[in-house]
Amino acid sequence: MPKEVTLNDQICFQISRAHQLFNKFYQEPLEKFNLTYVQYITLLSLWENDGVTVNYLSQKLGLSNGTLTPLLKRLEKAGWITRNRDKADERRVLIHLTQLGKDNKEPILESVQGCLNRLNYSDDEFADAMDTIIDLQHRLEKTNENDK
Repeated sequence: MPKEVTLNDQICFQISRAHQLFNKFYQEPLEKFNLTYVQYITLLSLWENDGVTVNYLSQKLGLSNGTLTPLLKRLEKAGWITRNRDKADERRVLIHLTQLGKDNKEPILESVQGCLNRLNYSDDEFADAMDTIIDLQHRLEKTNENDK
């Protein structure tokens, strides 16, 4: 007799649930900066590589332009970034950190790291978790490529 399939046995459900919990988990360290989790990862990407196009951010973050554009408008309105047309190619919009975005990098990262420390991962456990998650991402990407 085959094993009964339950919701808790589904990888997709467990990842979705972990995603929900992480969004909630990040609320505390980010709320003092009036940032959402998705705004935070957008800033993380810009701290790695400032002055990029919307398309670059879309690909890097795995977000559609339709999702990213309103998010970027909110970040701009709050003073974290600027959005300007590329002088060399008016079709491209370049995203730059403002001084506020640059100056708050360390305080935001410290706040998030303090929160992450509550997970009580050893360095090896953290590395193993990251390896497992990245392996799953690669398997999913490969499957999606093969389906095309």
